[in-house]
Amino acid sequence: MDDEFVAKDGRTVVIRKPRLEDLDGVLELVNSTVREGAPINRMTELSRAEELEFLPRRLTEIERGDTIQYMAEVDGELVGNAEIRKQVGRKSHLETLGMSVKSGFRRKGIGARLMEKVMNEAKKKGLKIITLQVNETNLPAITLYRKLGFKETGRIPKAVYWNEKYVDDIIMVADICS
Repeated sequence: MDDEFVAKDGRTVVIRKPRLEDLDGVLELVNSTVREGAPINRMTELSRAEELEFLPRRLTEIERGDTIQYMAEVDGELVGNAEIRKQVGRKSHLETLGMSVKSGFRRKGIGARLMEKVMNEAKKKGLKIITLQVNETNLPAITLYRKLGFKETGRIPKAVYWNEKYVDDIIMVADICS
């Protein structure tokens, strides 16, 4: 079921599950963050062939319940994504979260709404612990994660080479059992 809300800039945002026809939109979302030099892991643009191989596999993971994922759309353009990937075996109570919002759409409530949507679904499914890693220089993201109940539990020193220097990755955890 789609979720619609008005962002802080007055635009209508639709939060929905990804679809196969999102291929080009997802490709542009990912590649725009790479081009801007955002503090993400990916350093090179994704090819259409790579996304064509990836997206159907991800949709299958969502259908199986191994991944929870939502996209944010404004005026037909994909502008954000949040996902929680379930781990397996003795770590099956643990989930890993990833999120991105396209430049020009940040700090408008889109990231928070995406995060709330995936976290609420995770809680409904009985999932327990959500983890994430964030570049220590990404202060807006860290602030958002703290507001949503994530706590810093550790760091990986010099985990990321970004802007011609090594910076720490912060490990954050949210317990969604309660």
